[in-house]
Amino acid sequence: MVTTFQRAYPPTQPAPGLAYWFPFRGTELLVREQGQELSLALCNAADMAIFEPQAALYIGTLGGIPCMTCEVGSESALPQDWKLLGLRALFGCFEDAAYEAARYAWQILYWQRNSRYCPYCSHPMGELFESWGRKCPNCGYIGYPPVIPAILVLVHNGDQVLLAHQPGWGKRYSILAGFVEPGETLEECVKREVREEVNIEIDDVTYVASQPWPFPTQLMIGFTARYVSGEIHPDQQELDHAAWFRFDDLPELPAPLSLSYQIIKTWVDTQTAGAHT
Repeated sequence: MVTTFQRAYPPTQPAPGLAYWFPFRGTELLVREQGQELSLALCNAADMAIFEPQAALYIGTLGGIPCMTCEVGSESALPQDWKLLGLRALFGCFEDAAYEAARYAWQILYWQRNSRYCPYCSHPMGELFESWGRKCPNCGYIGYPPVIPAILVLVHNGDQVLLAHQPGWGKRYSILAGFVEPGETLEECVKREVREEVNIEIDDVTYVASQPWPFPTQLMIGFTARYVSGEIHPDQQELDHAAWFRFDDLPELPAPLSLSYQIIKTWVDTQTAGAHT
């Protein structure tokens, strides 16, 4: 049976007892470490007291077991068999539903921490309510956890793919990416970003997949597109190199966690299969 994560919203509260806890210190999640195995903290509220939890929130159930998240004190030493790890480092350590819950926990905590004051009148915001919203009791402004859309696009030209490099990436290359701007569709954003970043024209923009990217609140939306015309001229404010690479001769790629890697791998697998038929 596949374990699922079922989200919950204020003012719902769980029954007392055991729960999965997602305690964060800054951007790192506190997990149990037993030898080479990592696991979520499954305990009750009293067991978590040693970490000085702050503003615990009920976020849902994992396999029917309540899930709680909180921020923990930065000064307390970690007991034996506990470890702090970022979400990137935890990719692949848990099953998908548990990792989904961890991503969600972090983004809700981030929202709670950064929505304490009204952005219009600076008055303290009210308590979290349905769908994690907050209302200003002074001016009536209502805010919700932000989700910032950004596109990824793999541009292909026959058996070649366009990959780009940014300063600070070491040897790693990736597909093009950019934030969606006001007043444009996702497809328009894809074409604009490609034109701005490498000065080429594309067509056949096709949706592939999406991925929440909690660093801190992006939603990555992946596409492929077919090259049409133009010579590559990288925008030097964004990129220091961009070029065509044959599917069987690629540079270092992003981490497997990322949607960009997954899109590249799917395209390469398709090209490889075609080359052997």
